[in-house]
Amino acid sequence: MHWIRQMQESTITARGQTTVPRDIRAALNLRPGDRLRYLLLDDGEVRLMRSRPAMELAGLLKGRGRRGVSLQDMEDAIAGGASRK
Repeated sequence: MHWIRQMQESTITARGQTTVPRDIRAALNLRPGDRLRYLLLDDGEVRLMRSRPAMELAGLLKGRGRRGVSLQDMEDAIAGGASRK
């Protein structure tokens, strides 16, 4: 279930453009030049998200208590999965 904190709206221009309302820009920490992502759900709902460059995610999981996996370990896992089919 989703709870609506606040309803915002904007108008679509003849060129298909709109202005993202100030409160939405603030909530998503949007700045000029940022990219947006639109996720269309099965029920017709659309979610708006700030797109993040892959480099911004670097190190996100570092230090989570998991050791790295070697290329050999990955190849063994793939071969093991293929042999079970």
